[in-house]
Formats: sequence, C-alpha cells, structure tokens
Amino acid sequence: MNKNPFRYFKTSPEIIRLAVMMYVRFPLSLRNVEDLLHERGIDICHETVRYWWNRFGPMFASEIRRKRADRMRAWPQWQWHLDEMFVKINGETHYLWRAVDHEGEVLEAYVTKRRNRQAALKFLRKAMKRYGQPDTIVTDRLKSYRAAMKQLGNEDKQDVGRWLNNRAENSHQPLRRRERAMLRFRRMRSLQLFASVHSSVHNHFNLERHLNQRDRFKKNRTAALEEWRQLAA
Repeated sequence: MNKNPFRYFKTSPEIIRLAVMMYVRFPLSLRNVEDLLHERGIDICHETVRYWWNRFGPMFASEIRRKRADRMRAWPQWQWHLDEMFVKINGETHYLWRAVDHEGEVLEAYVTKRRNRQAALKFLRKAMKRYGQPDTIVTDRLKSYRAAMKQLGNEDKQDVGRWLNNRAENSHQPLRRRERAMLRFRRMRSLQLFASVHSSVHNHFNLERHLNQRDRFKKNRTAALEEWRQLAA
C-alpha cells in the first residue's frame, strides 16, 4: 500500500494542489500566488509555494505522464514535431529539445548544453522509450536530427519542409511566458525540472478551446479539474 505523500503536512492537500496548479499553469510569480491565496483566506509565505511545487510538482507531473502514456499506447502515433528552444542560463545559451505530437501536446522536454548528434540521439531515445515510434517525424533542417535518426535506423521517417514544423514552434509560447514571469532560469537542473512539470500540466489543461463548442469545453474543463484534485490521493 502506498504511503500518503501529504502525511506530514498540516495544510490540506486541496490547498497544496491549488497552489501548485496556479504557479505551474499560469504565468504567475511565487508572490503572485501568495497574494491570490491570501485573497481566498489562505495565509502562506511565497517560499512555502516554492517548497510545495518542488516537492509535489514532479509527483503530479509523473502521474499525469503515466496515465497519458497508457492511453497513447492504444492510439496511433502518426506524426511527431521536433524542435529545439534557445534558453539563456546565466548568460550561457542552452537548448531545450521538445517533441510535440500531432495534436500539439508536448511529449518530451530535454535540456542540453550542445546541439549536436549525441544530444539529439539521447533526446530521441528518451522520447521513443516512453511513447514508441511514430510514422513521421517532422524537424527543421538541423543536421543533428538526420545524423541521429540515421543511427537509429529510421532516417526514412524524417520530413523536412517549410512551415511544416509550426506546431512545434507554437508550443514554445506557454513556456516562454513562464520564463518571463520567472525572470529566466538560473540553473540547468531547474530548467529541466520545470520544463517537464510544465509540459505535463499544460497538456492536462490543454482543452483545445478553439476547436470545441462551449458546452463541450466546459465539460472537459470540469473533468480536467476533477482529475487534478485526485492526483496523489
């Protein structure tokens, strides 16, 4: 039987889940979350929000990814979009590799200091180990992708073309907004941790508002919130 992860905390799990969701899902600072919770009658310090998100954020994201991976094994993965995002950490450029599926949801995020074949190969292996292999992989013209896929034996699945990778480019926007709210990242490890948690939470609440009618959107939003409240229960 799994132990209760909230067993040593005096604060209720509902408040902890709310604080983590507000900080990760929306472009808010730690002090913004503290003020919003205070308006609701919850008096905590912003450092408490930081501790909660570091402690429970990866746990919630892992549970979301596990459930999604189980569902995706039954779905045909016909197309991935791969792209790398440039991130400055203490003035030094790092690369955040991201894999996005045909529905625009982030599958994997991986941070490296270099943008070579070895980094692309490690990123592809990590994504394929969790989600399997798609029928088509859309990339930009970076030669590291072709070299890595040639080593994996799926070079024929690569598709390169102008505007084909807009889905991956657009998926950077939510993380860019969070980066500005956090005044950029200060460590490579913190970027990797936040990117993996943020992508899972964003996928969970990505309800494709522009594609669904209002009634269906409200029903899906209620279901997503209800599922969030049951995480680590």
